[in-house]
Amino acid sequence: MEKDIDRIPKNPDTDIVIRIDDFGGKRGLTIREFVKSERYTGFTKAGTRIPADKFKIFKAAINSINEKDLEETPTQEQPEQKEDSSSPQGEADEQAI
Repeated sequence: MEKDIDRIPKNPDTDIVIRIDDFGGKRGLTIREFVKSERYTGFTKAGTRIPADKFKIFKAAINSINEKDLEETPTQEQPEQKEDSSSPQGEADEQAI
């Protein structure tokens, strides 16, 4: 049994496919990349499979993610630290060279 749950576009040539399937006689959730190109159209090796008996753990982990943590924040520029050659660390570095 294969049941596609959703397709999420990753880029113009690749989708992430979420599906319930049977593999080796065991049911589970598979999340894999599906590519469309001139050379190959189909699933890639990239992805993972969640066994049915571990799905509740996976679902709890996904639901625990705070969506605000996924929002991009503007990068703050870090002031450059100048090496202080007068410090004992600076002297040790110079002696090691």
